[in-house]
Order: sequence, then C-alpha cells, then structure tokens
Amino acid sequence: MALLQKTYGKDHVRVMRIERNADRHEVRELTVRAMLTGDFDKAFIHADNSTSVATDTVKNIVNVVARENLSLGTELFCAAVTRKLLDSYPEVDSATVTAHETKWARLLVDGKPHDHSFVLDSNGKPFARVVATRDKISTESGISAFTFLKSTQSGWEHYIHDRFTTIPETRDRMAATAMDASWRWQSTPSDYDAANAEILSTLLKVFATTYSASVQDSLYRMGMAALEAVPELADISMACPNKHYLLINLSPFGLENNNQVFVSTDEPHGQIECTVGR
Repeated sequence: MALLQKTYGKDHVRVMRIERNADRHEVRELTVRAMLTGDFDKAFIHADNSTSVATDTVKNIVNVVARENLSLGTELFCAAVTRKLLDSYPEVDSATVTAHETKWARLLVDGKPHDHSFVLDSNGKPFARVVATRDKISTESGISAFTFLKSTQSGWEHYIHDRFTTIPETRDRMAATAMDASWRWQSTPSDYDAANAEILSTLLKVFATTYSASVQDSLYRMGMAALEAVPELADISMACPNKHYLLINLSPFGLENNNQVFVSTDEPHGQIECTVGR
C-alpha cells in the first residue's frame, strides 16, 4: 500500500477587513480555504507530526495577512497568503488559497452612497484561487451562483426527436440560470476588480441583447466576447444550470396563460458547461 496523494489545511476561515480612510471606509469580507502540500508524509504514515504545520496556524496566517493587507483585492490577498506560507515554512512545497467574497454594497442615503454603511449584495459570490509553488504562481478568478434571467429572446429548436422526446420546440421561452464561472489569467491586469467587472458586464450584455438558440449557443458567444474584451484572460469556463420556470395550466379556471404565469422548479435541471480559450 502507498500514500498516493496528500494535502491538508484550513477551510472556512472567515475574515472581514475594514480599511478606514478618514471618513470613508472600505469593507471586504472573505471566506478562505488554504491547503498545503509538502513534506507531510510522516504525519499520515508514521503518526509523526514533526514536519507538519498546525491547521490553526494556517488560520492565524490568514488573519495576520488580513491585518497586514487591509486594501488588497481578493486575487492579491490570496497571493499574499500563499507567499506568507511558503516563506514561513520550508516544509511546504505548494499552497493553494481560495477565497470567496461576501459582497457588501454601499447603502444609499437620500440617493447618495454612504461613507460607512453597507447592505449585503446577495447575488453571487466572487472568488479567487491562487496556486503557488517556489517556482511559479497561477491565478484564477470567478463568480459562483450568479443568478440572472431574461423573459424572452430564447429558444430551443431542431434537436433530436425520437420516441423518448417529450419537450416541445419553442422560439420564445424564459431563460434563467445560476452561473458558476471562472477565468484564468495569462497576464496580470492593471486592476483585478475593474477587469473582473468588465468580464461580468460583457457576459451579461451578450446574454441580454442577443437571441439565444440555446444555453450552449449563448455561453460560447459570451465566452468569446469576454476574451475579446479583456486581453489578459487565457480562458473562461462557465457552468449554467437551467432554472426552469414551467407554464402553469390555468385553463381549468377559464383563463389563458400566454407565457405570463409560471412555477419555478429546480430539479431535475439541465446542466450546460463549457470552456472557451484562445
């Protein structure tokens, strides 16, 4: 028998940073997972922890880096944690740090963004993942469970029909999804936050303003547009479940339902995934 693979670390390290610039504050809340590989075989095989870093120590490293880097965006924060771990412990060969951001938006008071009050932005969670060894570093950004829909300009036609097919063709349906998307960087943008915002804006613009022959059709064109808009991207991956809204039969009540009233259902759902690269 052999130990084929090993990693360990700390997950769900929740840390809120407040950058206090005079009267205007910035808040950044992250949930961090930091995983290590390295010279840890003895802990698994021989019950010998002498080369192992305590997972509580990993948590403390995350907190220290947070205090030392109040203003860093998510990607650079993850990179700072990996560097701290590699610099602090020669036993560590690589560190993989993933952080999901809980987004807070400024509270509007009399139509103006308030300096130090915020409301939770609950649509999707941006994230970053940095994998660092002593020789190289790779960075990935993305967003999970970002939910959006359009009420028309979507269809599903000309697919295979056989004795198992029951779904009717349509050129006018509601399209809704909760997208998980990630993108890899081939070079570092001048501003991660601005670049990520441009990517998401581009994806949504294509979705909203063009006819969708299928989710597959939309995803490919959304990915192409994102790569054209942000040259630092290497590729983009998207996973989109269909959030089905089914037309309710109102005929027993003497009422027509011309694509107006629906019931939401999550299971089972279509699952469409793709990666678009250069």
